[in-house]
Formats: sequence, structure tokens, C-alpha cells
Amino acid sequence: MSRLQSYNYQSLVVKIGGSVLGSQDTSLQDIVELQQQGTIPVVIHGGGQVISQWMEKQGAQPSFVNGLRVTDDAGMEIVVATLGGLVNKNLVATIHKLGGRAIGMSGVDGGMLQAEILNPAMGYVGRILQVDCSPIRQIVEGGYIPVIAPVALHVIDSSEHSGALLNINGDTAAGDIARALEAESIVFLTDVEGIIDSNSELISNLTTGEAADLISAGTVAGGMVPKVEACLRALEKVGVAQILDGRKSRALLDFVEGRPFGTRID
Repeated sequence: MSRLQSYNYQSLVVKIGGSVLGSQDTSLQDIVELQQQGTIPVVIHGGGQVISQWMEKQGAQPSFVNGLRVTDDAGMEIVVATLGGLVNKNLVATIHKLGGRAIGMSGVDGGMLQAEILNPAMGYVGRILQVDCSPIRQIVEGGYIPVIAPVALHVIDSSEHSGALLNINGDTAAGDIARALEAESIVFLTDVEGIIDSNSELISNLTTGEAADLISAGTVAGGMVPKVEACLRALEKVGVAQILDGRKSRALLDFVEGRPFGTRID
């Protein structure tokens, strides 16, 4: 049996929010345990807090529109350096320290994520046009966990941005990658319980229609908007989307073992 046949890489895509990492969570331990059990999650990570910290060190004030970071030339350099460098490599190093095997990459590598400018007013923020899953499959075939930073390549065209690096929201990247892989499930590990209703109560289950209505009504706002939109995008091809409190010990393992919490959308 080949490695590609012996590993299940299409079952689970995991988005790890930068706000979760380092908060005494067990996300990376859970991921390593899944790998040792024969399931290799495809991991997409954020790192917004680190980006903001480095921007502030450079005297720049972070700015967001509907949960998306406005990214100028200087900001794009920080995004690439922190996400593709500092954050990504620290994650890979930690996975290896915990006994796992991982390869870090960004959406630029192998032309995995190709995009275009989302809105000129937001600078180098991209909208994904195409996902090439072959680099992911090759990494998993080798027995490694892909750890992906959400940076994309502008499509090669006649525009002034042709071939430029673009900042992609991590939730958005995770949703599109899960959709392209036709994963069984996508899990967002974040620092909140899940989706909260207008009465400040946790919503355990939602249909895609109900989730879209919550965005329209403004109940889902801020950084939760790209998460829910990514769920809706993924669910065109993915079975289940789950938003979990990644600060909870064994959050990912509990989900895989059928003890979910947080908000499920399907």
C-alpha cells in the first residue's frame, strides 16, 4: 500500500487562529496525535496578533474592514515575514518537538493559491480564484502534515499586480482549500465558544441558510464574518463545518471522536 493510500488527508482541514496559539491549548498536540493515528490534518494558520504587533513596532496602525486587514506595501512585507516565516516555522518546529512530522509552506508555494485584488482600497488583500491541491497531496503522501500560511500569488495577467504577493484571510484560505479538497469536515479553532445569538447565547447548530441570515442581520460581525463566510464557501463541497473554542483541552480530538461543542454548520 502506498503512503498516499495509507494516509487519510481529505477528511479534515483545520484552521488554527493566531489568537489560540500559546493560550495553553492542545491544538498542536491533537494534530500530532491524529497524525500518529493515521489521519493527517491539513492545517491553515493565522497570526493576526503577531502581524499587528510587528506593524505597531514599525509605527503603523492596523486597520480592518469586515474582519479583513487593510494591507499596503509595508504591511504586505510584514505579513509575509511573520506569517510565512516566524509563525509558520515556529508551528512546524513545535509539531516536530511534539513527535510529529510537518512541512511549512505558504499558498505561494507551488502556485497553490492564486488570487486577484479584492478591493483596491484595501491594498494587497486577495480574493482566491484557484486552488491547486497537488502540493498538499504530495506533502501528505510523504507522511507530513502540511502547515499553510495564507499568502497567495496574484494570477499572472496583464495587470500591474501580476505575480505579486497577496494577503489572504486565514479563514477564507481554509474554506477554499477545504472546498478544493472536498474534505469531510473543516474545523475552525478560535478563542470564542462559537457563534453567539442576539441574546448572548451559544448557537449549537445552524443550517447554511440560517448562518447567512445571521450575517445579513449583523448578529455575526467582525472577525466572525470571514469564518462563517468560509464555512458557507466550504460547505458547497464539504460535509460539516465546526467552529470550536480552541482554548479547550483536546478540542480537536473531541470533535474527531464525536464529542463536538461550539457551533456546527451543515
